[in-house]
Amino acid sequence: MTLAALTRPTELPPFDALTPEVILPTLDRVIADQDMVVALLLRTKPTTFEGLWMPLERADSAIRALWSAVSHLNSVADSPALRPVYAEGMRRLVESETRLYQNRPLYDLLVALSATPAFAALPRADRVAVERAIRDFTLGGVALEPAARQRYGEIALELSQLATEFGSAVLDATDHWSEHVTDPRLLAGLSKADRAMFAAAAEAKGLDGWLVTLHFPSIRAILTFAENRDLRARVYRASGTRASDQGPDAGRFDNGPRIARILALRHESARLLGFADPVAASLATKMAPDAGSVLDFLRELAERARPIAERELDTLRAFAATELGIDDLQPWDIDYAGEQLRVSRYALDEQAVRAYFPIDCVLQGWRALLERLFGIRLTARDDIALWHPDAAYYDVEDEAGTVFAGLYLDLHARAGKRGGAWMSDARPRLRDGDEVAMPVAYLVCNFAPRGGDVPPLLAHGDVLTLLHETGHCLHHLCTQVDRPNIGGVNGFEWDAVELPSQLMEDFGWDRAVLASMSGHYQSFAPLPQALFDKLLAARRFQSGLSIVRQIEFALFDLVLHLGTLGSDPMEVLEIVREEVAVVRPPEWHRFPHAFSHIFAGGYAAGYYSYLWAEVLAADGFQRFVAAGGIDRTIGDQFRAQVLAHGASRPAAESFRAFRGRDPEIEALLMRRGLA
Repeated sequence: MTLAALTRPTELPPFDALTPEVILPTLDRVIADQDMVVALLLRTKPTTFEGLWMPLERADSAIRALWSAVSHLNSVADSPALRPVYAEGMRRLVESETRLYQNRPLYDLLVALSATPAFAALPRADRVAVERAIRDFTLGGVALEPAARQRYGEIALELSQLATEFGSAVLDATDHWSEHVTDPRLLAGLSKADRAMFAAAAEAKGLDGWLVTLHFPSIRAILTFAENRDLRARVYRASGTRASDQGPDAGRFDNGPRIARILALRHESARLLGFADPVAASLATKMAPDAGSVLDFLRELAERARPIAERELDTLRAFAATELGIDDLQPWDIDYAGEQLRVSRYALDEQAVRAYFPIDCVLQGWRALLERLFGIRLTARDDIALWHPDAAYYDVEDEAGTVFAGLYLDLHARAGKRGGAWMSDARPRLRDGDEVAMPVAYLVCNFAPRGGDVPPLLAHGDVLTLLHETGHCLHHLCTQVDRPNIGGVNGFEWDAVELPSQLMEDFGWDRAVLASMSGHYQSFAPLPQALFDKLLAARRFQSGLSIVRQIEFALFDLVLHLGTLGSDPMEVLEIVREEVAVVRPPEWHRFPHAFSHIFAGGYAAGYYSYLWAEVLAADGFQRFVAAGGIDRTIGDQFRAQVLAHGASRPAAESFRAFRGRDPEIEALLMRRGLA
């Protein structure tokens, strides 16, 4: 495989040859190629889809093919050599995209194409692809006066740079802090698997004993199971003040100034386009009609959930005082006390549950679920270039053995890898004449790393995370749309994009599914019925606290971008918490400074999407419930009516085609235990 594969959507990225030195020259070449295509089109002024659209799509696909691989590396294999190259590449890419989407003559050609009689006879996906591009040109400032158009481009470039810097600061702050533990008593309450994880982290640094870090598996282990209250408090403080002016690294990676600048630029950008605020600009491409509708939705949920959350917190405080000797329950005690209460109430020990979910058993059952539900088979490949030994690649096949897609997996936490879990687009589905590029996705998680005598053991929540990201991947891999800008998750309304992912999560509560994904790491026995019953009984344990926290995040994001309560994120957050929160973090806590979803990701003025889409997912899953769970017929219908269509039609239309009606909120209330 050669470097030329970097820009070919029909070939996989050659990660073994993708070094920082080749990125910028290759990017410059494909950008120059696109510029030449645009110049030729403006000279020849074609009026057909094949003549105008397809050359643009080919040029864009070459850029996508390169940058999807570079962006992926930046997320999973950050390095001092890659970081400046990525930042400079993003700058050049944003400049190129701004130049393209502000090209008025090209925009006029697309508008003229959409008005031709032949255009009306095109397949729906082809028409929607062009119409979405016309909309994106408008939102890219193409209709602005020259001075305003130039300013809009400058803002887009600076925002891109700030987002990159924000994410890098969070990653640096995460990697920088650690606590070296040499006294085993400090780790009382932790499982053998967690201790092995900490021991492996210490060994990797040339240390004896154990090393506690700010990677998610480490944070969760300490805050949930560590009996030492002081250790929990130190980890909570280090995590809650990452990239801020507070905490052990105060000021070193501070994202505060970046947040202020990001907000100011987003407001200026929205006003240039004629929107009142960034929320109105964001909603222009989403299902929700306006900010008022979203605020009403969130506040209705809060009204139902907050009384439940308050009762849950009162119960937890009483339990902590009487059973744990904690008279002043603090935020760093909540997960620990909650786990102890759950064990007491349901006799459900998270450590006991995790023992049944070693990573290899989970993946075996996960593959079986895909086959039973959608007829999808995964075949591992050992001849594909990868970026790390943790990673793997699978051919995605139908029941006849035909490969129709590809899937990369990277499931374990490590230094230099962004936290969280996500799916991203490696290659889109693309048909160009007789040539077809198959869709390929990245599925990334941050489970405990391999190493030591105990295999990585997944919590039930980790299993749900895997299923969640699988839903996103299925949306991309199962598309039947040949136009990359509207295939799979691309172009899909952002407040509906969580429909497949959250629907797939619910299979993590199916007895047969969990049995097939389990196998005790010592005895190989599947999850016993008694333990499953306890897990199911505890499903909605502290669900009020959980959903109130999500409402807090969503409301904070929306109100902050509306600007009605000012621009200071900590002041806005306190006002929001006064309205909906139950748990109040200390004054020094700096949640916004590591809120990458809205400052370095795609959820700005759109974090509400998780809850909005959960209405669709919860209601949609009821079709499977009515059929008794895993049902291939309904799985095929979901694939055909939702996954296959991507953004070639509105998400509401796809939902109605699958469900037979519009979504109803009652299913969400039941799912969350609020009904």
